[in-house]
Amino acid sequence: MINTIHQLSKTIMSHYKKRSSQHRPFIVGVDGLGGSGKTTLAEALKGVFKNHASILHLDDYIVEKSRRYGTGNEEWHEYYALQWDIASLTTDLFQKLHHNLDILLPFYDSTTDTIVQKNFHYAYDTVILIEGVFLQRVEWRNFFDYVIYLDCPLETRIERVIKRDVYLGDEQARIAKYERRYWKAEDHYLLQNDPVGRADVIFSER
Repeated sequence: MINTIHQLSKTIMSHYKKRSSQHRPFIVGVDGLGGSGKTTLAEALKGVFKNHASILHLDDYIVEKSRRYGTGNEEWHEYYALQWDIASLTTDLFQKLHHNLDILLPFYDSTTDTIVQKNFHYAYDTVILIEGVFLQRVEWRNFFDYVIYLDCPLETRIERVIKRDVYLGDEQARIAKYERRYWKAEDHYLLQNDPVGRADVIFSER
């Protein structure tokens, strides 16, 4: 277990230098449950790597609301299985990161609830930090060269997301939404994918 950015960045760079392919980017997953601090950690690492790193936020590539709400499935299933177009991201993001230096990605525009294709270009020696929940699902895990799992106490995560997601309503409504949709999906992910056990390193704020 690692608990400082300095230690973590040194470990990543050690693996980067020993990477098997010198002709594509080194792909690092920043995995963790809601409120664990994935975005903050990714930004901190980018600050260390500077121009040698790029960040992709998985939440930028979700699908339109009609495809992930009111589908007739349980809410946790909508979040885990329908929030992202898993097959499309597999081919248009993960596979292409291994073969192309210039790709189009389906960016979700929340102001219009539409998908806009945005270009993403990077150098072959870039460290690409992909941060998001459920990164180690079976469809995506093998595309990563290195995966960090961000360990964060449950109480801290709950406090963060309940304070953060005011758009869900008052505190009681926020808790109810998380119980129906997000926490059940996270429990499913932990049970089916063992992200803690499969990660290359555990990063802890403790």
